[in-house]
Amino acid sequence: MTSVEKEISGGRFVRQSNRFTGRITASGEDGLPAGPGRYRLLVSYACPWAHRTLIVRRLLGLEEVIGVGVVDPIRDERGWRFPEPDPVTGARFLSELYLATDPSFEGRYTVPCVWDTVTGRLVTNDFPAITIMMETEFTAYHAAGAPDLYPEPLRPEIDELNELVYQTVNNGVYKAGFATAQEPYDEAVEALFGTLDLLEERLSGRRYLFGDRLTEADVRLYPTLARFDPVYHSHFKCNLRRLVDYPNLWGYARDLYSQPAFRETTNFDHIKRHYYVTQRNVNPSGVVPRGPLISWDEPHGRERLASS
Repeated sequence: MTSVEKEISGGRFVRQSNRFTGRITASGEDGLPAGPGRYRLLVSYACPWAHRTLIVRRLLGLEEVIGVGVVDPIRDERGWRFPEPDPVTGARFLSELYLATDPSFEGRYTVPCVWDTVTGRLVTNDFPAITIMMETEFTAYHAAGAPDLYPEPLRPEIDELNELVYQTVNNGVYKAGFATAQEPYDEAVEALFGTLDLLEERLSGRRYLFGDRLTEADVRLYPTLARFDPVYHSHFKCNLRRLVDYPNLWGYARDLYSQPAFRETTNFDHIKRHYYVTQRNVNPSGVVPRGPLISWDEPHGRERLASS
């Protein structure tokens, strides 16, 4: 049984809980103070949850504050592998760091996660919390002019939209792709495209999900959109419509891609090879498709929606 198959219950994909939930804070109240050089973010360019952390790190100018280690996109039964031993931790497999932190750990060794070089332990693999942590606890180290991605007055609305998008879109594509029974698949696809339809309408009159400003909500939605036509449409059978069939969502995605923090962290080669080669339960042959032939560099025209 593969690690993903262990997360199937009654034909439904039920994502495992995040095991490590340590808190890095500006005050250091939990013994984990925010600061430069101490923490290492471990990611895969293929993983949408990790992708969002790379975007935020780049948007906030934290590249010299929080280090990064990138695993190979091809994962086998041993889990994520570093192409070369990680120069900071010395690990060859991500599992080594999980087991160094908790020798009894069982489950998938997931990215993103944060390693503390002082204690020699994983702090967190709680992906929803990692970007919020960078946005709210590392403010002293944000670059001049960095956006406020999680503005306090909008947090309840951002959280509400993020929860909907997580349940039906971000994780919804996995619920569809890993379903092993018709009913769970149908439910997931219906919810997914229902939310995409709502987002298409929402973006008809505003440049970003909350108007003229980028927020955490945009960062969370984008990685799924970037993977939609290359992977989820065919590989995960999310094929009612393509992203390019949604004029507003497709333009919005290209608008984000045109910005360096999004473009420079989007690696379509890693994305396609990871899903099609690694997930043999979905794609037994491991053959990677050539398409789709779409241009992310086409003019998006979204500037017209900016307020004067």
